[in-house]
Amino acid sequence: MKLKFFSVVTIVSAMMFTACDETTDTIGTSLTDNMDMLEVSTDTFELTSKSVVVDSVLSRNTTGYLGKIKDPETGNYITCDFMAQFGTLEDYELPEIDSIASLSEAFNENDSREDMINKIVADSCHIRLFYTSYYGDSLATMNMTAYEMSKPMEENKKYYSNFDPKEEYVGNDGMKINKTYTLVDLSISDDERADESSYTPNIKINLNQPYTDKNGKTYNNFGTYIMRKYYENPEYFKNSYNFIHNVCPGFYFEINDGLGSMAYVSVSQLNIYFKYKSDSTYIGTSTFAGTEEVLQTTNIVNDDKSLDNLAEDNTCTYLKTPSAIFTELTLPVDEVRRGHENDTLNTAKLVLTRLNNKTHSEYALDVPTTLLMIPSDSINSFFENEDIVDYQRSFIATYDGASSSSAHNYNTYTFDNISGMISSMYNAKNTGLADNPNWIDEHENWNKVVIIPVSVTTNSSSQIVKVVHDMSLTSTRLVGGSANPNAPITLTVVYSKFNHNDGR
Repeated sequence: MKLKFFSVVTIVSAMMFTACDETTDTIGTSLTDNMDMLEVSTDTFELTSKSVVVDSVLSRNTTGYLGKIKDPETGNYITCDFMAQFGTLEDYELPEIDSIASLSEAFNENDSREDMINKIVADSCHIRLFYTSYYGDSLATMNMTAYEMSKPMEENKKYYSNFDPKEEYVGNDGMKINKTYTLVDLSISDDERADESSYTPNIKINLNQPYTDKNGKTYNNFGTYIMRKYYENPEYFKNSYNFIHNVCPGFYFEINDGLGSMAYVSVSQLNIYFKYKSDSTYIGTSTFAGTEEVLQTTNIVNDDKSLDNLAEDNTCTYLKTPSAIFTELTLPVDEVRRGHENDTLNTAKLVLTRLNNKTHSEYALDVPTTLLMIPSDSINSFFENEDIVDYQRSFIATYDGASSSSAHNYNTYTFDNISGMISSMYNAKNTGLADNPNWIDEHENWNKVVIIPVSVTTNSSSQIVKVVHDMSLTSTRLVGGSANPNAPITLTVVYSKFNHNDGR
């Protein structure tokens, strides 16, 4: 729906328009040539929106989520489990075999290499799940199981957040370690926990019980298995691919019981401890870490009924993560171009206003920080192809949560210029109709975009290098919906065209 039309002004033809303008009412006039004038006009249009429930999203992230919480807004229980694989450094090495001092019995001069390998033992072995942040009660008692995976995740397969790895990647014969924990490790003193330079909160899972490999051979612990595999075949440790496919496919961490906390696991580590001799005897540590180079994926279980009920609220729209609700917008593409078919569409600015939460709780979910706008039919392809925001068919907006309500665009997300999206959709429609009169019926989402909370990685030059789904716990309401009681969502556009005065 068209709302209003502002006055036409003339400015010098060399003037350039940028996407970062904050208002259009300061566009001035300048006249240097009566023959060649640039005419500028602005207009404002309404948008419609609705909430869209999603059953899953592509799950490939550097953060693993582990825990179970109750959403204070919906009463929905959200459970997150995750799979992780561990990698090695290129050309990884352990000390020479004859320098190992952690032995079941001493080496002797008649030992073959195989005899020496079979005497090597690890002193201990564990997995640590380091987390830099969490949601909920750090003293909530949780119970989980760490399952050794029976085979590696496949590099060319796309794993979505509703994928259950136990159906395919967890066998009955592999190692299973049960662990009860609280996020605050009460076995560590307050002083130690307070020292951020030497302590990072973590969940420790000991792997010190006897371990039987897939060939039926038993070791005193998992670390001994890893060490002996190295000395049997160092090639298995040359790179992460070899290690994952020949030694350790990875682990699946599943919540069994407990409620109240969700750990955001930033680093997963498999650590092995042993002694070796040089000038004297030393304690050695071998670490295999889960990183961006190895797959890490989170499995999410939501209560679908409560999400459906929330999405049916037409007085607003919702954004909820992980893997829950997005907002879909219908862009007024035809209205924007009608009467301006030969004009240049310089800017198209869209501001989404956030509504404050109805539920007041000390455990209220965070507000999404960064939103992605993409065509609604491009959700899967954008993330599966690991696309980067191009500001033509995809756009980023960040939350403006300034503490003062007088701040500009307070409590909003601003997409400064989506003119490229408008033009692209308009051209696609015209091209499609030229070949197929039924094109619009066959492409019912041609003018729809979806708003998705995302996590963005930038390089040292602040350029975006990675965009993934935000899998953390977030929630917010936006102005919109078919029964919106607030001011409408509006798109403000700026056009320009040249007027040629032939009177001489």
